[in-house]
Amino acid sequence: MSRPLDGITVLDMSRVLAGPWAGQLLADLGARVIKVEHPERGDDTRGWGPPWLAEHDALERAAAYYLCANRGKQSLAVDIASERGQALVRRLAEGADILLENFKVGGLARYGLDYASLRAENPRLIGCSITGFGQDGPYAHRAGYDFMIQAMGGLMSLSGEPDGMPMKTGVAITDVMTGLYATIGVLAALQERQRTGRGRHVDLALLDVQVATLANQALNALVTGRSPVRHGNAHPNIVPYQAFACADGHLVLTVGNDAQFARFAALLGHSEWAEDPAYATNAARVSNREALVPRIQAILATRDRDAWLADLEASGIPAGPINTLTEVFDDPQVRHRGMRRTLRRGELDVPQVANPLRFDGESATSELAPPRLGQDSDAILAEMGLTADDIARLRRAGVVS
Repeated sequence: MSRPLDGITVLDMSRVLAGPWAGQLLADLGARVIKVEHPERGDDTRGWGPPWLAEHDALERAAAYYLCANRGKQSLAVDIASERGQALVRRLAEGADILLENFKVGGLARYGLDYASLRAENPRLIGCSITGFGQDGPYAHRAGYDFMIQAMGGLMSLSGEPDGMPMKTGVAITDVMTGLYATIGVLAALQERQRTGRGRHVDLALLDVQVATLANQALNALVTGRSPVRHGNAHPNIVPYQAFACADGHLVLTVGNDAQFARFAALLGHSEWAEDPAYATNAARVSNREALVPRIQAILATRDRDAWLADLEASGIPAGPINTLTEVFDDPQVRHRGMRRTLRRGELDVPQVANPLRFDGESATSELAPPRLGQDSDAILAEMGLTADDIARLRRAGVVS
């Protein structure tokens, strides 16, 4: 089956999560993604374990962190600090469509591998530079990691219980969102290139992405001039829209409109709430959450979670259990949609989470497992015209592995 980006070549010089996430998405969409890695340590996340896959196999061992963002790629292990390594990357860039990189500002320029230098030889090249703070501004020189960006960008001030410590999310969500924005940016540049014949440079900062994805909370602050406070598992703008304790566990209730609330009130045995001016509209419920939420909580605590969930489903009221990750992958809907995948790498089964995109009913997930370090070096170099002797000399010199 053909895929949307068949024929597109990506030079992925990024590490950790945001850039590799974008590279994996592009690979899932059909692009050929050549991941350029340090010949000894590779991508930093190769060592970010435990947990490990194939822990006792020196050749196959891989950190789960690395495996989450490098499906569908080829690995070229090359030392870009060497002149011969730089020459190899420049040759690859001459035939590439997209460059992904997340070096510090100016970091690639000292090797002559920055976007401006590579574009001079390939005007059609599209570049995407991912940094903590962007290519300019007072913080441009700083390194940026997801956790600190969640703090600086306001997300942590919104997460956690009102009287507790501000909390980060359980996933490096700013990195993931930056990877999504990077993909959007390069796809837009590809479309434009069809008209102009020239590439673009996409400048993407983790801090910018974090601020941009504050969504309704950002506008809550801008409209009122006041910083929103933490509501724990409650919603700042919708009531009831939060976690509740039942007799044997917890559920999440997401009442999104007044009609749903009327049905919910009837289910709880309080149909009169839907007519009460204090609760009839969402705005009224937000204003009176301190009175309403404890009344709801007292009733939900009288029965088991699954009994409530069955009744809520029957009444058309959105609600769900708070699943652990093992429960997530055992969920009937998640299983039906094929979100858990297994890819083969030699004799090894590599678990993966599927790409959620489907085209004409077919999953966009690449069938190529995350590569071993330097797995494709010889094949890529031979494709570039190097002989076996040439490659052997580069290996002896430590330029490639």
